[in-house]
Order: sequence, then structure tokens, then C-alpha cells
Amino acid sequence: MTTNWQAQYARRLEWMTTSVIREILKVAQSPDTISMAGGWPDAGVFPIDQLDAVAHHVLTEAPQDSLQYGLTDGFPPLRVQLAEMMCEAGIPASMDNIAISSGSQQALDLVGRLFLDEGDTVLVESPTFLGALQSFMAYGPRLVGVPVDDEGLCVDEFERLVQETKPKFAYLLPTFHNPAGVTMSLERRRRVVEIADHYGVPIVEDDPYGQLRYEGEPLPSLAALDAERFPENAVAGAYVKGNVIYLGSFSKTLAPGLRVSWAVCPGDLAQQFVMAKQGADLHTSALGQAMASEFIRRGWLPAQVQRIRDTYRVRRDAMLEAIAEHFPEGVRHTHPAGGLFLWVVLPEGMDAVALLKDAAARKVAFVPGGPFYVDGGGANTLRLSFACMPPETIREGIRRLAEVIKVHMA
Repeated sequence: MTTNWQAQYARRLEWMTTSVIREILKVAQSPDTISMAGGWPDAGVFPIDQLDAVAHHVLTEAPQDSLQYGLTDGFPPLRVQLAEMMCEAGIPASMDNIAISSGSQQALDLVGRLFLDEGDTVLVESPTFLGALQSFMAYGPRLVGVPVDDEGLCVDEFERLVQETKPKFAYLLPTFHNPAGVTMSLERRRRVVEIADHYGVPIVEDDPYGQLRYEGEPLPSLAALDAERFPENAVAGAYVKGNVIYLGSFSKTLAPGLRVSWAVCPGDLAQQFVMAKQGADLHTSALGQAMASEFIRRGWLPAQVQRIRDTYRVRRDAMLEAIAEHFPEGVRHTHPAGGLFLWVVLPEGMDAVALLKDAAARKVAFVPGGPFYVDGGGANTLRLSFACMPPETIREGIRRLAEVIKVHMA
């Protein structure tokens, strides 16, 4: 008798969904479609020659470090380098606070694995990163959305929901938010860490875009603001006490194919990450870690980040200028100071999914905003990415999209 595979599935499969964005990207693959849907970095800014040089170096000089099994917590020289980078960013981390992950997506899954039981509550921004929702939902939690405005998380509502729902943790993207493109103000950042400390609520701070700033001055991370509240951290020169898990990544600054990201964990939490990771993939790519470490050792990372900023700034400006020229009154949008995304709010009653169908006929694509919400909202919102197209293509894409919007508003 042939196995009935569907009858064998675990119940948690009912909680899991496929990525709506990746389904949209399949539709947008037509070569003559201008796709502003994807959240990928532009392959044109990958440092190909430099990565080739460091790959040759690590494979020639220390092949055992890059081809043999490695430590679950990560390549030690890289962890030391990351700790130094975090200290420069205001987070007093030691290498013992650093746990390497195979992309931030794995780090989010490990957070769920470590902290969530079925029925637990997690606070997320509304809207929020769809990949985080996918990771957390595999563990059966109740996801509760907290509104976001132009200054980021609405902290009064956040505090109310913390009191009301007693969450296991809150997942936040305070800097260059995906999908909303906004950045949490300094005042609100301070409030968030105060609330987290007062109520004992862990914060998972996801910061994949933090280095991609195109205007304004950098703001301290939630982790940095949290760490400075505890004198023990400065004395120890490490993140020995705190409420924030900080997630960083090389996917937007080097290349996502390396699959090298990291978590900065207070206290001995990094060892719990390592324990959870051992049963997942044993360790992150040794080759990818060795390449990232050598890239940093050679001092190439700052110039690479600046090159990306210069490229994406021009494209962001082209999108903002085209929107100002072509979008009709009544359509609102964010002004991202960094990152990859711009958020559009259509007039009430409009449906971004219906808009996408007509936009696809005009050979332009975007991501409807509804899937980024946990409460069924966002039907009249959409996300645009400016990372992967030259300015002239962005301008034409916005012109086409504006035509479709005007028809739907008529």
C-alpha cells in the first residue's frame, strides 16, 4: 500500500505558508516587466573581484578552515571581528556574545525554536517582515500587530499591548524598516528599551539594512541603548546583561549567497543559540565565514558599503522624484532615509491585489501590502523596491504604475 503522505504531516504544517512575495516574483520574471517587487540586493554591487581574491586566499592558505567541519558558534576570527564591529556601533560585545547563523532567516527560526511554545504571544510591527512571520508561525504562536507610523513603532500602543498580552518577545525592525521604509526616532527607541526593561520583555532587533543610510545621522541601535542602561556591560567589555537580541547580516553588504549572519546575545544566551543550531545545520558555511573574515581583515568592507550607498541613493532619489511627478493626489508614501524599500498607501477602499493584476498587464510589478500584516489589514498598501534597477528604469516603472493607479482611482 502506498504511503498517504498527507496523513503523516505534522500539525504545525497547518501553521506554515509559502512566501507571497516569491509567488509574485514568479509572475514578474517576464524580461519586459519592470519589477519593483523583489527585496534582493543588486548583483551588480557584489564585490566579485574581491570575493574571488579572498576565496583564492582562504582555499590556498588555509583550506582546512574553509572546507572542513567547523564550530557551531562560528569561525573564531570572524566572531572576534564582529565583536569589534559591534563595539564600534555602541554594543559592548565580546566574541562570546556572537553566534553565527546561516542568514538572518535562520536566526529568526532559532529565536522561535528557543522561545516559543504553541499559543505564546509575539508582538510584531504592523506591517512587518514577512519572512519573520513565516519563521515564527512554524511554532504556533499568536502574533499581535503593533501600528507603525512615520516615526516607527507607536510606543504607547506597544506598551499597552505589552501589559495586555504579556508577550514572550517583541520582534522589531527600527532602522530602514522592511516593508515600511521608516526609521524609529531616537525618542521612541529610548522608550522601547525602557518598556522592555520595566516589563521584562525581550526584544529581537533585526538590522539587515542599518549600514545602508543615504541621508541623516546614524541612530544608536536598540541593543546599544539597552546595553548602556547596565553598568556591568561597560565594566566587563561585553554584553553581560540586557534585554535585546541584535541580528546583523552580510547579505546586503557583501552577498546573500554567502549566507553569513550573526546574533549578538546578552549573557550566555549565545550558547543556547548554538545548542539550537546544532540540530539544524551543525554550522554555517565554513567557506562563507572564512571569506567574510578575510574581506574584513583586508579592510575592504567600509569602501564596499559606501559603494552600495552611493548606488542605491541615486536609485532611491529617482523613485522619489518620479513619484512626485506622476502619482496622483491622495496617494501617500514614505521617504526612506536608507534601506531598500518605499511604502505606498493608496486611498481607503482601493485594493492593491486588484491593482497588481492590472499593473502586470502594463508590465510593472510590486508587492501588495496585505501579507505584511498579521491582522488582515493593509489592503490599500504596497511595497516598492528601488535596489535592482537603474534610475531610468525606475522612472518608467513609476510612470506605468501611476497610470494604473489613476485608472483605479477614477
